[in-house]
Amino acid sequence: MAQITREQIAPLHERITVTVSPSDYNPAYEASLKKYAKTANIPGFRKGMVPTGVVKKMYGASVFTEEVLRIIENDLMQYLQTENIAYLGQPLPEDANDPALFNFNEPKDYSFTFELGLKPDFTIPDIATAATTLNIVEATDEMIEEEIERMQQRLGKMTEPETITREEDVLNVSFQKSDALGNIEEGAEKKENSLLLKYFSESARKQLLGKKKDETLVIQLSSAFEDKEREWVAGDLGLNKDNAEDMAQHFVLHISKLGFVEKRDMDETFFKEAMPGKEITTEEAFRSEIRTQIAAYWKHQASHLLEHELFHLLSEKTKMDFPEAFLKKWLKKSGEKEQSVEEIEKEFPAFLNQLRWTLVSNEIGSANSIQVGREEIVDSLRQQLMGYFGSMNMGGNYDWLDSYVERMMEDKQQVENAYQRVFSSKVLAWAASQAKPVEKKMTAAEFLALQEKHNH
Repeated sequence: MAQITREQIAPLHERITVTVSPSDYNPAYEASLKKYAKTANIPGFRKGMVPTGVVKKMYGASVFTEEVLRIIENDLMQYLQTENIAYLGQPLPEDANDPALFNFNEPKDYSFTFELGLKPDFTIPDIATAATTLNIVEATDEMIEEEIERMQQRLGKMTEPETITREEDVLNVSFQKSDALGNIEEGAEKKENSLLLKYFSESARKQLLGKKKDETLVIQLSSAFEDKEREWVAGDLGLNKDNAEDMAQHFVLHISKLGFVEKRDMDETFFKEAMPGKEITTEEAFRSEIRTQIAAYWKHQASHLLEHELFHLLSEKTKMDFPEAFLKKWLKKSGEKEQSVEEIEKEFPAFLNQLRWTLVSNEIGSANSIQVGREEIVDSLRQQLMGYFGSMNMGGNYDWLDSYVERMMEDKQQVENAYQRVFSSKVLAWAASQAKPVEKKMTAAEFLALQEKHNH
């Protein structure tokens, strides 16, 4: 067994020296040479009959180096496990180590040194006594009316009126850059869009009312739309709403098609289409179910925001020190592509935050036997895919999904990412079960503003 010594470089930063003698590595070295002799294909010798001396002459140096390094690494990892040393990352071989000094013709003691970063001790805050908030949004009559109208529109019948008469009329239009008189610039690109009449400013709406398919109107972006709509219309046109010159441009607005969605009546047929499987037959029951669903949505959002608050509590309020010099060196050497000092310094604060959360969540998971099963990982990957493709029109055919997920399960990084998502979610759910938040009622607008503040 190798001789191993430890010395402190700095707090939580140690140097470990592993010294191996010929009695440690020679048996493995000789065994490897015999294995090569049995399998080597060398001209002039039958396979399996190559003399060990020939193999040693041809491969001795490389086999010797390989076995000495393997023994050093194995003995180091066994020592760390036996001594129950909790460390960060992996032991880093020091630059002074030089395998070129190994000489299989002169067996002797060889020493290799490694730097090691130790895990810090820390105390997780008492979640039950921590100040936390559960932000409550109640389902209002206004929310219910808005949801009903949305459903009536979504399941409504599209018609093609002859003239523009209502704010809910849909205008399929094209924009072409022009002068104030409507003379289209030579080569001006035609950009199409679909807009509700109510998206236009009051003055523009008055000019559009009564117009028919194939009629035109000269508009100026600065006056044709209100601020909110002007921003995304300008974006669709490749313009900047904050640029005065862009907003001063004129366009010929050509109406290519008109549409209007006739809202569905509040009858039993509509209820069944809007909420299949619910067997709702009355308007009262329909409104009650919508209220229940809206309340459930806001309850879920409140729980999510509480978990977000607990994440910050656990990851920011858990005080711990780190061997920063070691970690920066480890980051520089352990990546697939070596990073510059500047890159490491820039990313280091975020790295420490993630490391702190990893240590905290692992501690909570270990203390509370939180585990993640294969099916939970599969389900997470499935949900991830549905997030990518769920809004696409696939005709309800998702037979491809399971086979796609199985292919993702063969990707080690995909599985690790899914595991971490599920594990962190379960840790935060446990934390939420321990918290005793103060309930705070607020409007949906206030909640969304708070949610946007923490949207990271």
